[in-house]
Amino acid sequence: MYTRTAFLNKRKCVGKEFDVKPEIFFLLPFDSKSGRSWDSNEVKMSVELDVFVGNTTIMDEEVYQLWLDGYTVNDAVSIRMKSGILEQFGTTEDVLESDTMDHYRTFQMTERLLHHPSKLVNQVLFQIPPHRQAMLIERYYAFDEAFVREVLGKKLSKGTKKDLDDVSAKTGITLKSCRRQFDNFKRVFKVVEEMKGPLVENVQCNFLLSDKLARDYAAIVFFANSRFETGKKKLQYLTFEDFAFCACQLIQNWTVGAVDNMVEDMDVDLDKEFLQDLKDLKILITDKDMLDQHKSLVCTGLRGKIQVFNEMEGNFKNLSRGLINIAAKLTNTKDVRDFFIDLVEKVIEPCKADRWLISDVRAFLTQYTNSARALDGFKHQAVWERYMCVIKSCILKMYHD
Repeated sequence: MYTRTAFLNKRKCVGKEFDVKPEIFFLLPFDSKSGRSWDSNEVKMSVELDVFVGNTTIMDEEVYQLWLDGYTVNDAVSIRMKSGILEQFGTTEDVLESDTMDHYRTFQMTERLLHHPSKLVNQVLFQIPPHRQAMLIERYYAFDEAFVREVLGKKLSKGTKKDLDDVSAKTGITLKSCRRQFDNFKRVFKVVEEMKGPLVENVQCNFLLSDKLARDYAAIVFFANSRFETGKKKLQYLTFEDFAFCACQLIQNWTVGAVDNMVEDMDVDLDKEFLQDLKDLKILITDKDMLDQHKSLVCTGLRGKIQVFNEMEGNFKNLSRGLINIAAKLTNTKDVRDFFIDLVEKVIEPCKADRWLISDVRAFLTQYTNSARALDGFKHQAVWERYMCVIKSCILKMYHD
């Protein structure tokens, strides 16, 4: 007769799930008459052995977020204790610290795989269910709005990385987290900047991100490549979402990929031929008769439809010059960088000064665009439509407090 003696190596774990290391069971002889169970030292080589091995990698999402946020083990333990976890699971601070350290070690070992998400999906060292893999990747590449606003449009270089101490102090985000986010931006940029094909799809395919996060990274790559100015005081009211929306409009309409999807850098570089063609739009302000006719058509279309008609009529030529001059200067690298500043200074601020509602701005830009189709002698309709669809979308997105 045999009795089963178990030798367990069980890791105490705090959380909703727990992990049990390999369990080894020895079947030991048992004397039913005397009730004596033989010691394992008395067992000869004929011992029978049952082995159970479990290797699913357990990862606590809350601890993972603390690690991503750059907290030390001690800080993470303090935060977890404040949540009442000790009372909830009836454990001790030592066990909680051990559990936290164990999770941190696991995260550090998987980090090199997270740099190349496809490797995380295909590796066999860590047994992680697909839905957990997606969570790990998505959260690792997530970023803080406050942080991205500080670096958006800047060169992703060592010089910028050296300034992260200041960014950390300004935003309240830990330096470790700032470095992770910056390195993620730089890593994605390096991988996709020279690729053919749609930028968002390239980000998704290489980093396995959700559609929303992939679009955000596409915007970051696009801004880093064109070095758009986003840090000036006049632009501080704009959110990353505002810039990301505008980046999407620019990528879809003004890049080379908007007309030819088989070229390199299709969604990263602006279409230089298109930018050159924008100079032809200056006829709308240099030809006095055409300028007057344009104003007349716009005023006729808006009379009685907007609350600021008199202000619009009196300021029409200044607004039109502002819009056209922005187009004409986009062949210069510096003026491309100042694109958003120009939109604010030449269109948004004047309209705000006259207390235009966003509905007034929308009506004006729509009528302003459509009226050009009826102008005698204006032969640049395709370029005009391609230019104004982006300008209108960006201004309306940026027109808020």
